[in-house]
Amino acid sequence: MMKKKIFVILRWMVALFFSTTILAVVIYRFLPVYFTPLMFIRCGEQLADGKSLTMHHHWVSMDKISEHMPVAVMASEDQRFLLHHGFDFGAIQNAAKHNLRGGSKIHGGSTISQQTAKNVFLWPGRSWVRKGFEVYFTFLIETLWSKQRIMEVYLNSIEMGDGIYGVDAVAEYHFHKNAKDLFRGECALIAATLPNPRRFDSSNPSPYMRKRKRRIEREMKFIPVFPEEGEDVDPKTVVGGAYRGK
Repeated sequence: MMKKKIFVILRWMVALFFSTTILAVVIYRFLPVYFTPLMFIRCGEQLADGKSLTMHHHWVSMDKISEHMPVAVMASEDQRFLLHHGFDFGAIQNAAKHNLRGGSKIHGGSTISQQTAKNVFLWPGRSWVRKGFEVYFTFLIETLWSKQRIMEVYLNSIEMGDGIYGVDAVAEYHFHKNAKDLFRGECALIAATLPNPRRFDSSNPSPYMRKRKRRIEREMKFIPVFPEEGEDVDPKTVVGGAYRGK
């Protein structure tokens, strides 16, 4: 009798988990994401350190973001974003080989889709449990969202500085303009900070940052303008794993 009750409870817990998570993904397909778990965690860290609460975040639609910004983050983070279905197995394999060789710097193979799933639905960390949830939510957003929506949420939710989240906030506080007015080089500089935006400052770039910016600008030449919602991408335009721009 007890085993039967436990089984019923577990079955309801599983059903509740899948129904609530799928509902959340469907809701965020249409509604802006104003807060993420990371934002709350950073606020908690600020309070624990005795600092004043600082959080700058403005949600803006894709048509209010510079056309260079999605190109810059694809060049920097995920050149096959428009081709894969959430996971770039080639990048994962290359990162695993590098890490097994014992390099001084650990490489990751996370795609923009995976980073979006982590930013919006999960907490930071490297545990296998969190990684499993990341795979699950990545599958959901790739299934229920368009690539344009994934990019829109990514550019609005990603950490881009200390207490700064999203491209419009970093445009205002580091470049004194709106996200729509960012120049190509400024977008590349913002993308250059993404490995560690709390360490690398796009408002005061170091020589290393400027070097990364120049590399990203070169890579951007092989990425086309990001397609609008409903616009198809022809895989035949792929050259060397990235899209050949016009």
